[in-house]
Amino acid sequence: MTASPRGGDALTSSRRIPGHFPDTILIEITIPLQSRDEAVLVLGPYDRFAKLLRQSYDIELFTRNGNLRLKGQDADVLEAKRRIDHLLGKIRKGRELNLRSIEEILLGNPKERAASEKSNPSASSDSNPSSQASSGNMTAVAKSKRPHGGVRLRARPVEPRGENQRRYMEMISKRDLVFGTGVAGTGKTFLAVAAAVQALRNGEVRRLIITRPVVEAGENLGFLPGDLQAKLNPYVRPIYDALSTLLDADDVMRLEEVGVIEVAPLAYMRGRTLSEAFVILDEAQNTTVAQMKMFLTRLGEGSRMVVTGDPTQNDLDSRVKSGLNDALWRLRGYQEIGIVEFSPKDVVRHPLVERVVRAYESSSVRSEAGDSDR
Repeated sequence: MTASPRGGDALTSSRRIPGHFPDTILIEITIPLQSRDEAVLVLGPYDRFAKLLRQSYDIELFTRNGNLRLKGQDADVLEAKRRIDHLLGKIRKGRELNLRSIEEILLGNPKERAASEKSNPSASSDSNPSSQASSGNMTAVAKSKRPHGGVRLRARPVEPRGENQRRYMEMISKRDLVFGTGVAGTGKTFLAVAAAVQALRNGEVRRLIITRPVVEAGENLGFLPGDLQAKLNPYVRPIYDALSTLLDADDVMRLEEVGVIEVAPLAYMRGRTLSEAFVILDEAQNTTVAQMKMFLTRLGEGSRMVVTGDPTQNDLDSRVKSGLNDALWRLRGYQEIGIVEFSPKDVVRHPLVERVVRAYESSSVRSEAGDSDR
């Protein structure tokens, strides 16, 4: 193991392949990452940037134990590393970058990419419809596919159950920013998705964007099998469950392909202005204060936001303050912002769920009382 000739933080190993003139030197470099968000931003939506880096530089690129690993010929690996280090430097300085900027940092300017894609047709964004939306063409693609006055969807009707759900749906229809908080099973996310689908059908918005922070609930993301997208799928699965309940599967796939529906990790919201969109932040209790501020300031003209979360299921480190709790404290009292707090009596899952929630709440109270007696 030798020190990397560029960027002292990386670890490099090398070997020569005999029989070539000049001898080919293969190296392997490890680039340490400071967070999952960095991996998400570097690899790109649906691993798009990772695939293009592999094709452009003829290298192997993968994640292992929370770090990036690059393998290939020395010149190719070092050039890819130089570009990745450049991107990480900007991220760590707090620069706000959209997906187009990230792509240019990693893959060069449009002329360079066009030359690369001409020699590697499979790298073209045309081969992956979802990548068109993610690389900055989302609105244009969506407009070209959208019928006048709204999107034609066969959406299943949804009726609120109980007073809190009725208030929640009413606030979503009347206010641009609504928080729905409370225990699991109260329909916070499902009703928000239902309201978003209805707004899409009515032509009130042009896009539906649903995002979640990527925070493990006791498990380690790095040990899950598959590439980054496969690792992220379990985190966004509940969103697709709600969509598939409301819409036909073919409609969901079609609208994702043209960029009308976007489901993505919270890291992809950085640097964007979300205009004419219905935006849902789910599992907001797992955002940090900085992430919540970043998300709320994405709100653009003609857009609506719904933030959902359960403060009792916080998976953040105990030393990290929840962005949801902080936002509720800061924004409570503003008339143009709606806040609906659900309780166990609003649970609409299996009847046992309400009893389970109450049992855990009561045991938590007893535990805190016992701690205070010590």
